[in-house]
Amino acid sequence: MTTALTVVRAGLFDTLQDLGRLGFMALGMPTAGAMDRVALTLANALCGNPPNTAGLEIGVMGPDLLVEADSVRVALVGPLAPAILEAPDAPPTLVDSDRSHLLKRGQVLRVGMVEGSSTAYVAVAGGFDLPRFMGSLSTYARAGVGGFDGRKLAAGDVLPLALAQAPVRDERKLGQPFDYGSGPIRVVWGPQDDYFSDKGRRTFAGSDYRVSKEADRMGIRFEGPTIEHSKGADIISDGIGPGAIQVPGAGLPIVLLADRQTVGGYSKIATVASADLPRLGRLLPGQVVRFQPVAVAEAETLRRDQETRLLRAIADFKPARPPGGIDLAQLYEANLIDGVVYQPVP
Repeated sequence: MTTALTVVRAGLFDTLQDLGRLGFMALGMPTAGAMDRVALTLANALCGNPPNTAGLEIGVMGPDLLVEADSVRVALVGPLAPAILEAPDAPPTLVDSDRSHLLKRGQVLRVGMVEGSSTAYVAVAGGFDLPRFMGSLSTYARAGVGGFDGRKLAAGDVLPLALAQAPVRDERKLGQPFDYGSGPIRVVWGPQDDYFSDKGRRTFAGSDYRVSKEADRMGIRFEGPTIEHSKGADIISDGIGPGAIQVPGAGLPIVLLADRQTVGGYSKIATVASADLPRLGRLLPGQVVRFQPVAVAEAETLRRDQETRLLRAIADFKPARPPGGIDLAQLYEANLIDGVVYQPVP
């Protein structure tokens, strides 16, 4: 019997992503992977998965997924308003995000819109039973590799599940929303900050920049004051790390993200601290940011602190009730004797 999630209705741009295809940039293969590794890690933890298990990255609007398994546990993390339908044409029942849910055969998970962010995540207990490419299930759509046929999901796609049914355990939810931080995006100068004049560096660090409509998994073009070069915009092409900020001849910054190219020939004024990369993965066109230079040591401290807080958030998961309140089946099995609730005397 089939054990899968079937896409009844496709979302806008939904792809399978894990934490990335690491170790192949020398061969020209981008890392891809989740734009927001924090949210994917939390979703996997809610399902009981290892952090690098591939989940669905939801771009702006999510799909409707029909359960074709005895049961499946899913976890949704991000600003979503999901719903469960008892059948594809049934009325929806709204449920919460930032928690896990147990679904049965024939039910439909309507992931819904992502509100106030560009991405959210759906993890599945056990993950998806799909072949890895270069050690990863991450989708790199520009090359048509990884994930499900190397592309975003479409209506009719059947996503095979690794587990025929969900493991028996209670549902869990986040104790509180994870704090991504606020204020300026922290960056480390370089590697080519010497290609910019003092005025250009002051402009970059002291100005507001707006996310343009040219923003996707490859990178974000920002609009704002132009940044002055001192040695020109072009360099001999070199490697591009996550969060590298190129400034072409037009003088406007481009922050390169998960699907970035592996090398580039524009000077890079700074690189986003890794702790703030998940914030960039959540930005929407029109939002305004500032960039704040920090020392390498501070950027490392920020990441260590974020990892500590992420582990603490996972340790602080709370029990989650099923939609509608009390889990009657569990109550009858565990708590009732002849129709009364048993409570031991202290």
